[in-house]
Amino acid sequence: MRSSGIRTIALAAAAALALPGLPGAAATTMPPALQILILEQKRSLGHGRLAHLLDTGGTLVAVRAALALGRTKQPAAAPVLLNHVADSRPAVRALSLFALGLLADGRGIPAMLRGLHDRNGAVRVGAIDALDREVMAAQVPAALLPRVARAEMRAALHDASPIVRSIAAIDLVGLAKGPAASPASAVLLKLFKRDPSLEVRRAAMWAIFRGYAAKVPRKALLQGLADSDSVIRIEAVRAIGGSKDPALLPALKPMLQDRSWRVAEQAGEAILSLEGRPATQHWKKIPAWLHLPPVHPSPLDRLPALPRPAQPPIPAPPNPSAVSPTLSLDPRTAAEMIGPAPGPHPRVRIVTTQGNIYLELFPEWAPLTVENFLNVAARGYYDNQPWFRIVPDFVVQTGDPSANAPGLGYTIGAEENPMLQGSDILSMGLDYPKGKPARDSASTEYYITLSPQYHLDRDFTVFGKVIAGAAVLAHLSEADRVIRIDRIADLEVKAPAPR
Repeated sequence: MRSSGIRTIALAAAAALALPGLPGAAATTMPPALQILILEQKRSLGHGRLAHLLDTGGTLVAVRAALALGRTKQPAAAPVLLNHVADSRPAVRALSLFALGLLADGRGIPAMLRGLHDRNGAVRVGAIDALDREVMAAQVPAALLPRVARAEMRAALHDASPIVRSIAAIDLVGLAKGPAASPASAVLLKLFKRDPSLEVRRAAMWAIFRGYAAKVPRKALLQGLADSDSVIRIEAVRAIGGSKDPALLPALKPMLQDRSWRVAEQAGEAILSLEGRPATQHWKKIPAWLHLPPVHPSPLDRLPALPRPAQPPIPAPPNPSAVSPTLSLDPRTAAEMIGPAPGPHPRVRIVTTQGNIYLELFPEWAPLTVENFLNVAARGYYDNQPWFRIVPDFVVQTGDPSANAPGLGYTIGAEENPMLQGSDILSMGLDYPKGKPARDSASTEYYITLSPQYHLDRDFTVFGKVIAGAAVLAHLSEADRVIRIDRIADLEVKAPAPR
């Protein structure tokens, strides 16, 4: 979709500081958060600077440095991170393991397996996420794969944290084409039927849809259609569509009248699949049979828009030296590992032809992505743009007026993080030059998920979520437009209670 990536980010800062090494007094007087962000975006270890910050910094600095080391994708980062997988600070252990997963070169697998037994939930999240990245990158040696498979299945069944069990269930998709497929499908069925956590049951049915639709008993899929939870019904409908079994068609047709518009929408797509017809790639017009939820006013409608900057209307690439990033990541629980950190979070109002959608952004996990999005929005670039890609029960996407142009002529680096792409999640779009997402190709396009899309977690930068106006998503078609995006007052996320 875009021309070759123009990596112009941080050029001015790089020249001033003689990057990538950050040598001299200028580097040591620069705030650590800024040093980390610049080196991360340059995909540079800074001649040991990131390692030094991880080794000697306080917890907030060390956590952020560990994440940056993984995002550089530099092989030399692995030994540095391995030195901290047994750190006394849970957050440092957690992000060191997660960062090893970003490298995905196989060297961290033993540490990841040990991390699954850590007493701290955040560490186990980092470990299970990292293991899946190794599996999907085909970096697990054949001799070690059975042990990894057993560890993931054990985590799915027995981990004390439902968040870890959910992620482990999602990760079992990576085993669907190997010798562990049969026991993995049995684990997923057990989770769906017996786990006390709704999130785990949802994740299990999602994994069944993604990897085991043709392998599990049809009875289980039919049970999913009758579940009280709409997400489970969505995944069961998807799984039936993926089963390619036309005998299940009569079970799907009543789902067109499901009380959830998301389920009904997916039922229509699953019926197309079972009938051998192509899936809908562009939602041009909402069919009359789809019952849409009402769009109610939000209390956030009363909040005034913040003034737009009196600056040139053409956005420039975000410069890390002007971002003023803060250090707030210190996840010490599983929930904190996949959620926002304490502190102020920007909020925006997307005014559309169908109503207002409200987003909370996550600068602690994706500082440059958030800065770029706010900068582009504030200069009116997103005003009057079409929703050029709406795929039923998948995503609504906008941010590029021509859908395939080079955008504004620059790209920003990926900021991979552990946040999950469930429903109503905001992420950056990427190019697909060879049928696969190209890292560091994000610019202005963004999308919002309509239902869980966990398979996108590995490649796409999550940087926000819908906090109000989700019903508007049901009413959008590609005939609609974004009228404008306003920034409104920040949301202050409070620190968790002392543990």
